[in-house]
Amino acid sequence: MLQQTRVETVLPYYARWLRAFPTVHALARAKDDRVLKLWEGLGYYSRVRNLHRAAQTVAREHSGKLPRTAEGLRQLPGIGRYTAGAIASIAFGERVPLVDGNVARVFARVFAIRANVKAPRTMQALWQLAEELVPARNPGDFNQALMELGALVCTPANPRCEACPMRRVCVARARGLVDQLPNRGRPQAAKRVVVSAALVRRNGSLLMQRRPDRGLLAGMWELPALRRGQFRKGKPLLELRHTITNRRITLRVFECQCGSALQDNLTADLRWVSATEIKRLSLPAAHRRAIKQILSAE
Repeated sequence: MLQQTRVETVLPYYARWLRAFPTVHALARAKDDRVLKLWEGLGYYSRVRNLHRAAQTVAREHSGKLPRTAEGLRQLPGIGRYTAGAIASIAFGERVPLVDGNVARVFARVFAIRANVKAPRTMQALWQLAEELVPARNPGDFNQALMELGALVCTPANPRCEACPMRRVCVARARGLVDQLPNRGRPQAAKRVVVSAALVRRNGSLLMQRRPDRGLLAGMWELPALRRGQFRKGKPLLELRHTITNRRITLRVFECQCGSALQDNLTADLRWVSATEIKRLSLPAAHRRAIKQILSAE
């Protein structure tokens, strides 16, 4: 949950998650919809799908116990080098390094590394540096300290250099380079996308569509895309804007009716959902907000 998400955002999700899934086996047995619902709002949904698959692997192949080494952890779905290093060093005391965005920023400033920290060659050098620095004694404490230093002190903007324990050895501070580092290269241009969706009603229910099992927002339910032939398009109801990673999306919702081809040919991924059931399904935040605004305005 803490990957790409701040601690204060995660805390209530974490508490609800542990109440629902107190053990690896409980998570492994859970239905996909239940898992997605409890994650709804945290974004980056590939994380929760990998977490679910990893729990199933641990329950099936490791008797419900996590591997205790970074190498073993990396065999699980969704666990890369950074996550494996964090778990192995903090939970099991293995002397292994880790590099996340916070650690990369600390290293770039302390050692005045001017190269693009996203470049593979630079990232390799950062990992090598982390490996050289991590101590044999209490490696988890060291790794946590590095991450917290970046998260709370050596922040991207307005770093608290006067409070930093590394201020006397920080080369960037000595050379006046703190505001210039880390070098993250040119920012990726946001892609603008327009999505048209159909709001179709029947006896107090809405027609909802489940997204494919792979790709962006996989497995979540949403208002169906407005396709010619499937729906008879009516008046516009709402337009809202939201951002997913590097996509700036404009969602336009229209009042629609089913076309003749859809009247009696709904599939498992396209079905009528009552207002009560919608609350239990996992929806992208933009679609849930759109439905709420439309229905509350009536």
